[in-house]
Amino acid sequence: MSSINPEDYNVITEGKANILFPKTETVFYNPIQQFNRDLSVTCIKAWDNLYGSKLPPSININNKRVKNQNTEKENDEPVANEEITAKSRKLEDGSRGDVKDEIKRENKKETIPYIKILEALSATGLRAIRYAHEIPNVKEIIANDLLPAAVDSIKRNVEYNKVEAIVKPNIDDANILMYRNMASNTKYHVIDLDPYGTATPFVDAALHSIEEDGLMLVTCTDLSVLAGNGYPEKCFALYGGVNMVSHEATHESALRLVLNLLSQSAAKYKKTITPVLSLSIDFYVRVFVKVKTSPINVKNLMSNTMITYHCTQCGSYHNQSLGRVEERTTKKEKVFKKYLVAKGPPVDSKCKFCGGTYHIAGPMYAGPLHDENFINEILRINEEDHTDDTYGTRKRIEGMVTLAKNELKNSPFYFSPNNLSSILKLQVPPLKRIVAGLGSLGYNCSLTHAQPSSLKSDAPWEAIWYVMKESDEERKNRDVDAMNHNTVGYRILNNIDKWISKEEQDTINEKLNFEPNEQSGKIEKLRKLKIVRYQENPTKNWGPKARPNSS
Repeated sequence: MSSINPEDYNVITEGKANILFPKTETVFYNPIQQFNRDLSVTCIKAWDNLYGSKLPPSININNKRVKNQNTEKENDEPVANEEITAKSRKLEDGSRGDVKDEIKRENKKETIPYIKILEALSATGLRAIRYAHEIPNVKEIIANDLLPAAVDSIKRNVEYNKVEAIVKPNIDDANILMYRNMASNTKYHVIDLDPYGTATPFVDAALHSIEEDGLMLVTCTDLSVLAGNGYPEKCFALYGGVNMVSHEATHESALRLVLNLLSQSAAKYKKTITPVLSLSIDFYVRVFVKVKTSPINVKNLMSNTMITYHCTQCGSYHNQSLGRVEERTTKKEKVFKKYLVAKGPPVDSKCKFCGGTYHIAGPMYAGPLHDENFINEILRINEEDHTDDTYGTRKRIEGMVTLAKNELKNSPFYFSPNNLSSILKLQVPPLKRIVAGLGSLGYNCSLTHAQPSSLKSDAPWEAIWYVMKESDEERKNRDVDAMNHNTVGYRILNNIDKWISKEEQDTINEKLNFEPNEQSGKIEKLRKLKIVRYQENPTKNWGPKARPNSS
């Protein structure tokens, strides 16, 4: 019989877990992180559905025991391929059906729990207990923490929630635990790193401890370093790159710096990472990556890493890959890839638009931040399987992930038309007007989850500045000389003939149209969804909170 008296604690209910929280705050808990935990549950479910071991060791087809991913019987006697690959056949009840459907039915009946999860920095154990209650197919969860008070809390809450068979409290240094597991070849399908501050110290050990195609969930809350203006040297020391200091797109550069840390660390061990979802949220970033051993794909790391030149005055940015890949053909018409150093730089010593000085950001990850198939599964689970009663941040998951899904994949960073209008001294145009203008010139645009009223685009900055200039009917033909000559806007407009010729302007004017088009229609359709980006404040003065007292 349990000796726990719930009246001695504050009982916090989140998801399907009930946590006994000490009335004297000695263990770290932050209610605003419910979104993080709700999203994490959803993402692990999506990983299980898409990449997990869906088939048991063997299934029954036509009363023959067939090994998973094999075409042999248990006694190694060959089985005719037709038995496995036939699109349809007569079932036992006389109906006809797809073999895949029967496999799914058999799988649903016979699937046994297999997922092993490590929560390396568990605090109260809330996340681990929620995983145990809410994620199917979980076999074991190690809820680890270094603080004795935290592990006592985990043990108490595991007992109170009756998940002792799944959640194993553990007191240890997270790195020592993972390296010890490496020595014994113990690996996990899912590793969750959610520290106070940076996850950098735990990345290498986690990469050694994760299964092939496993899912790593990584949080970094040190945005003063990752996205702030004051610590470029510390950002470089921790993440191997510098953020976009004083630039509005700094929160995306924070994501790309974390992904760069993960990809560079993985490459040392012949592994690659594939980001399936990367979000800038409140006061932290959260990335979900799939890890796989693939020496051949490690070769793409150089061409998938970039530095960025961003102007300190007008904010225009230009990306420079650190490598390039060319496909070549031999005399025997065999195609192979040649990995080469990059050509550059893409800019002069001064900004050609305003004459400003460039700052350099990076190196950082240059590829897509999200995987569309993974996001589709998240949205399906969020809509079909989850309810508002259990998942209090469900609407926000729908909003942020929908925005992430619709972001341009290969157009790093974003700009705010509001900010550009301020620079050019224009009336702020409707977002749809700028999108329509760029769309009429053949360029694509999207919103970004990282900042409201901002756009990603594959348009060059020449087109962006010109469309902004033309968007204000009242001021596009104004006397530029009447502007203050010391302003950035004056220098941009006064130099327009230098960075875009009269002939090019005439060609652009023939195409430029601000009437609604396909591009602006997509943006407006998304905006009409009344997407929830931010959760209601759960408490006064919410935020990262102070580090818990370890004494």
